[in-house]
Amino acid sequence: MSLVEHSGESRNGSEADAPDTGDRSRIVVTGKGGVGKTTLSALLARTLARRGQTVLAVDADAQMNLAWALGMPPADATAIVPLIDNADYVEEKTGARPGSGWGMLLRLNPQADDAVERFSVGAPDGVRLLVMGSLHQAAAGCLCPENTLLAGAMAAVALRPGELIVMDTQAGLEHFGRALARGFGQALVVTDPSFNGVSVALRTAELAAELGIPTIHLVVNRVRGPSDVKRVEGYLDQAGAGAGAAFASRHYLPEDERVWDAEPAVDGLLDGTASPFGAAVADLADSLALIAQGAGGPTA
Repeated sequence: MSLVEHSGESRNGSEADAPDTGDRSRIVVTGKGGVGKTTLSALLARTLARRGQTVLAVDADAQMNLAWALGMPPADATAIVPLIDNADYVEEKTGARPGSGWGMLLRLNPQADDAVERFSVGAPDGVRLLVMGSLHQAAAGCLCPENTLLAGAMAAVALRPGELIVMDTQAGLEHFGRALARGFGQALVVTDPSFNGVSVALRTAELAAELGIPTIHLVVNRVRGPSDVKRVEGYLDQAGAGAGAAFASRHYLPEDERVWDAEPAVDGLLDGTASPFGAAVADLADSLALIAQGAGGPTA
């Protein structure tokens, strides 16, 4: 089964009212857990790099498995220290050491524009990888040094020129707020064909629009055939007017046993002739690259 792609209608609501400030070469991959975000992020990053793009992959997912998915040697992947677990760097940038307790003086807008040069590592096909680490969720609105640094690093990454950035995030964009939206121009909302998955995807699309991300795509993973496509389209219709129009495009990626065979790395999926899933992601990568370059958009 090849990629099925539908062009969305014009967006309404939040996007129509929000200024279009996102750089389309900055792509965030989000959605509920367990739907294949990390595999998709890794395959997109390596495919785009093979197309000649300079690619920075950013792992902002709680599981931090992007290094393995990209195909880095296990010893190298295990040796990576997430950015917010580097206590010296956190203190250098925020003025406070992690765990130093209440009453500390904290820089609320740390300058972390050197994070990529200092802490990113090389991955296959020339991709650079920066592992951010996961936000600390112990207390709502926590102003701990780690969270403050992460917000600063997100903002700095989004402003880097000349790179196509693919960021794998944990479920839900609300964790990152405006720090994410300040530069990311495309969001891939990933789901499976289930009712629960599509419901979460619709809420995630609303959040992305509220954050000001201008171009939002629906990516339905593990599609077994036309009946799954019809099921998802039905769920969107049931959600009411405007649900489908929340997405600039809708993409359907086929169920493929080769994904499980290749796991955790995507190396075996890069030859599109051997993997229908890999071929579908290659088509998606080409579509995203065209949007990033301002040369066009999704095709029907």
